[in-house]
Formats: sequence, structure tokens, C-alpha cells
Amino acid sequence: MKSSELSEGSMVPLDLGGTHLLIARIGGEVSAVSGTCTHEETDLGLGFMMEDRVVCPLHLSAFDLRSGEVLNPPATQPLQRFNVKIEGETIFVEV
Repeated sequence: MKSSELSEGSMVPLDLGGTHLLIARIGGEVSAVSGTCTHEETDLGLGFMMEDRVVCPLHLSAFDLRSGEVLNPPATQPLQRFNVKIEGETIFVEV
């Protein structure tokens, strides 16, 4: 995706190579984590972003969008984190 398509403080769900991801820009940095809740396998793209976290729409588990760390139960397993590289205007994610 193009870097200009991802504004500061936003997240975008994306399917890439058979993997469902969330791409987010926080504090000028772009990060990518798995887009599926580790608790009930719900699409986190249907959730909402609060500052640097995504909140699951099903049971309100919260995850850090930069590290994938669980911030609020009932989820106990973190989201997978993916390497991101920006070249020019293009965001690349290693899946």
C-alpha cells in the first residue's frame, strides 16, 4: 500500500499473502500485526483504535498495535508482529 494512504493515528485492515493484517501509523511509525483476535478469532479490523491499541469488537480485548502485546483480557496470547519497511511511498510487510 502507499504510505500516503495511511494517515497518522489510523489503522487499515489488509489481506496479504493469505494473512489478515492490521497496518497502523502511530507517532510517525508504521507497524503491522495480525488482524485476528487471539481469543475468539474475530476480525480486529471491525474493532476500534484507541491511541496505540486496537480493541476487539467481540469481548473488548485490547492489543498494542506496535508490539502485538495483550493489554486487556480475555485474550492472553499476543498478536503476531510483522516486519515493515518503507521505500519511497510504498509500505512493504514481510509475511
